Amino acid sequence: MNFWGVHNDTLTTELVDDGFISIGWDELRDLTTIPGGREGLKERLTQEFPDKKPQAIASWAGTLIRFRDEMQTGDVVVAPYRPDSTVNIGVITSDYYYEAGAETQPHRRRVEWKRLGLSRTVFSQSALYELGSLLTVFRVRKHVSEFRAALEATHLTNAPIDNEQIAVSDAVDRVIEQDLEDDSPDEPRASRIERHTRDYVLNAIHRSITHAQFEEFTADLLRTLGYQARVTAYSQDGGVDVIAHKDPLGVEPPLIKVQCKHITSSVSAPEVQQLAGTLGQNDLGLFVTLGGYTRDAMNIERQRSGLRLLTGEDIVTMTLENYDRLPQRWRSVIPLTTLLVVADTAE
Repeated sequence: MNFWGVHNDTLTTELVDDGFISIGWDELRDLTTIPGGREGLKERLTQEFPDKKPQAIASWAGTLIRFRDEMQTGDVVVAPYRPDSTVNIGVITSDYYYEAGAETQPHRRRVEWKRLGLSRTVFSQSALYELGSLLTVFRVRKHVSEFRAALEATHLTNAPIDNEQIAVSDAVDRVIEQDLEDDSPDEPRASRIERHTRDYVLNAIHRSITHAQFEEFTADLLRTLGYQARVTAYSQDGGVDVIAHKDPLGVEPPLIKVQCKHITSSVSAPEVQQLAGTLGQNDLGLFVTLGGYTRDAMNIERQRSGLRLLTGEDIVTMTLENYDRLPQRWRSVIPLTTLLVVADTAE
């Protein structure tokens, strides 16, 4: 059983809802009609893309041969999920097939998803770095034990997602503790370094500050955006944690009521509805979490004006964009520096 990483920046929810993985190169039509293995694919790619350099053609042919021929039924797929920057893990259940009626990415394989929406904080930084390969389809080699632990960790199929995330995280942590070898991947290009940095920031906010401190961090983050913000008395009852406003005294509308969840699992609709229920006529609501939201929770945001749901990725983006304006207290927790890196497009 091999483990494969698969990137897909084109399709999103249909991958999960319909249970498949897919890749591009739509121009090639059905790959099973192209004989000659890797060389045959290179020849067809050269015909379809005559302006591409031989190095790019060879790389593309490698991706196609891995997806069409080398993947096997029963192999495991580890797929970063772009909409909420989580990780999905599944088992391949079919050979390659060509979906002729698909609008895009007709090259597909069926997958039974076993773990959906795993927070990236579950995995080690080096495992996430390997998962950030520039290749569309690649063999996971150095961190198989971590991803296998995540796949096999829970028998809690009906457990609340918080408990499932904890079970997976604990299982992976045990593997990491046992694996002390140096397995840092190469290819330090811009996108991988950016993703590595974002993972580091999210992990630092999650692991290095307490729940109460996360409320203080959120208030300071809002201050970098020009708001006045104050933290309410700390409680664990799911109430309003931060009050923000534009005027110095906080007497002019709108008043922004903020609820903070220092978790990396998905926030449910009832939790979002609880915040919405505290909003007066001129109030705005802001829900802040390090994870994501269920579909029902996101539906509430769409239906309710004046309510905004911020994910962990949103918080990371705001942190990076306003890093220099954050108090030293937080910059010492998340030590970063500015540098130039090699672009992904470099030959």
